[in-house]
Amino acid sequence: MKTVSLDGAVVPFAEGQTVMECALAANISIPHLCFLPGFLPHGSCRLCTVKIDGRLASACTQPAMAGQHVEIDTEELRQVRLSLLRMLFVEGNHYCPACEKSGSCRLQKAAYDEGMLDLHYRPWYPKRKMDASHPDVLIDRDRCIFCELCVKASRDVDGKNIFGISGRGIDTHLVVNSKSGLLADTDISAQDRAVEVCPVGAILVKGRGFEIPIGKRLYD
Repeated sequence: MKTVSLDGAVVPFAEGQTVMECALAANISIPHLCFLPGFLPHGSCRLCTVKIDGRLASACTQPAMAGQHVEIDTEELRQVRLSLLRMLFVEGNHYCPACEKSGSCRLQKAAYDEGMLDLHYRPWYPKRKMDASHPDVLIDRDRCIFCELCVKASRDVDGKNIFGISGRGIDTHLVVNSKSGLLADTDISAQDRAVEVCPVGAILVKGRGFEIPIGKRLYD
């Protein structure tokens, strides 16, 4: 059986598995945001950065190979992840206590897990348009981290191809594939997988804010 070393633990893997999939199968945690089992990984958030045989790589896209030595939990990698998280926070407008996703947000959880206590960088405060045109679903683009999970889910699971990512750098933003560019002119449903997979508070179902009490939320 082929194996890799994950922080010194010898872990078997199946042909075709990535380092991330190998770690998850062994109940070894690697921080991540844009990765979700069942969806093709593309390493956009880089939070799952590990060191493989001395070089940095994203665990979600790197194939597991026999004899690999993978470092996951080191001070160097913690600092890399901390910097990435701080940049994600300052590139959007994330006010956790006032966000309906608080307690169930993977970005918030990652920040807690990595010990993030301040932004460090100057916030950009981008101005991105909110879309509340649909009766059941709302888009708050200021919270989007461009993980593309909604893009993949809408295209590959829902079969609707509603979302896309446009622009570059600070001008990157989530777009809606309709003539008007509004969510109201699509056939999106509150039950769509694309709505469910959003790891932050960028895509929300209306009328459900703060339903789950503190202590019973996903990451409490």
